[in-house]
Amino acid sequence: MQVLHGIRVLDLTRLLPGPYCTMMMADYGAEVIKIEAPTTGDYGRETEPIINGQSTRFLTLNRNKNSIQLNLKTIEGRNTLLDMCKQADVIMESFRPGVMKRLGLDYETVKEINPQIIYCSLTGYGQTGPYQNMAGHDLNYIATSGLVDITGNTDAPPVVPGVQIADIAGGALMALSGILMALVSRSQDGAGRYVDVSMMDGVMSLLGSVTHGYLAGGAEPERGNTRLTGQKACYGIYQTKDERYIAVAALEPKFWKNFCSRIGKEDWIDQLNGNADVQQSMKQELAHLFKTKTRDEWIEQLTIEETCVSPVLSVAESINNPQVQARQMIIETEHPALGKLLQTGFPIKFSGDAGQFRHHASDL
Repeated sequence: MQVLHGIRVLDLTRLLPGPYCTMMMADYGAEVIKIEAPTTGDYGRETEPIINGQSTRFLTLNRNKNSIQLNLKTIEGRNTLLDMCKQADVIMESFRPGVMKRLGLDYETVKEINPQIIYCSLTGYGQTGPYQNMAGHDLNYIATSGLVDITGNTDAPPVVPGVQIADIAGGALMALSGILMALVSRSQDGAGRYVDVSMMDGVMSLLGSVTHGYLAGGAEPERGNTRLTGQKACYGIYQTKDERYIAVAALEPKFWKNFCSRIGKEDWIDQLNGNADVQQSMKQELAHLFKTKTRDEWIEQLTIEETCVSPVLSVAESINNPQVQARQMIIETEHPALGKLLQTGFPIKFSGDAGQFRHHASDL
């Protein structure tokens, strides 16, 4: 039996953050009923790439869910959803604050018919504060939180991260954590909970790993110049002869010692925590040194001992990586319109059961 077997979730969310959260619940056994708008459904269905009329992202985010269409602006649609809430454990929505209240579907209304329900609202800025009604997307939340400003190289513009950090880490996973905590609490006291998740709040929480010093009265973090984003020679990305890259993360003395020995720089062993000038000098030498061999030649040389050095793989290389394959992080499914379809697998492994692919996202 899967860990979330018996949990019924009503999913009113669209696009990425909410569907990612409910995908995780569905993958681990929850019954997720996706509520979509009449006629168009979730406009995430139109997210590219579209193959044979199917959005591959939508298929991944909404696997293992069953969809129905309801017009929540009508009395019939509203009453149908309220009736469904009587037998639900969780309801999740991502409309702007106030929308569900105007529809007569807010937490106060729903808990009158089901006091044990866990009601999660996932929004960009939360239910309170001056930004609560402001429109936004992932990039806005990571920008206003300060994350974008410290992402990139010194003396270069900020860069957009390769995945949606606010949507997934700051939103979907925070909402999942909140919902699961509320379910545990309910198992103890029988009471439902309202869960208010702000994606900006989530990103601010993630930033605690770099803002702690500033909050204690220290220097403000600078782009490309924090402990793990440019200050240390032992922790960075270096280009190789074949214009590929390797990642060096030899933070601990034992790994740094092995690393220095493998590249013939034993005199650096005692300079792991050297001052800024020492770090800059070592970084410059490493940048020159790594361009004398290809990525794979360096990996072969540096992984004989534990050095915490890895190749920077492309997405295609990562998908075919033996570790990824061994952990079944790419699964093969069969789609009626697309045939064989690969999707990402299930990241959390449990004893006794696991995430399961049961069926593709429902057609409308």
